[in-house]
Amino acid sequence: MKINEIRALSSEELTKQLKTANRELFDIRLKAISRHLGNHREIPRAKKKIARIQTVLREKELGMQ
Repeated sequence: MKINEIRALSSEELTKQLKTANRELFDIRLKAISRHLGNHREIPRAKKKIARIQTVLREKELGMQ
């Protein structure tokens, strides 16, 4: 998801996306531990997605947008 797409979402949708992304990261880490993870670059990708969502939520909270 690109930053422009994330900024277009409402706060409620962002919260849902954040929960989904956190769950996704948890699942990826579980796969990594059990050695079933095909691509190890999925972990940083999921972390960046979470960071982008949190950044946009904070921007909305501060009224920067």
